[in-house]
Amino acid sequence: MEEELLNKIKNYEEEIKSLKEKLETYSHSQKEYYQKNKDVVNEKAKERLKKIAQDNPDKLKEYRKTAYLKRKEKLKILEKKEFI
Repeated sequence: MEEELLNKIKNYEEEIKSLKEKLETYSHSQKEYYQKNKDVVNEKAKERLKKIAQDNPDKLKEYRKTAYLKRKEKLKILEKKEFI
């Protein structure tokens, strides 16, 4: 009984280790891409915002409002954590 549990634990630990390695390789490649192409990514984002501003300015206002509300929410959560 005890040996079975120990074997299960070892299997789970190995599985966790392999999943972490897979996750690291995936996230590392993304980080590397954005670090190498930071200027290109930022330029594309600016172009998208300009296009949205021309096509549909109300949508841009909506994006900015939701971003503001999310920032405000995060600040409230941080303040609560600091006081606790």
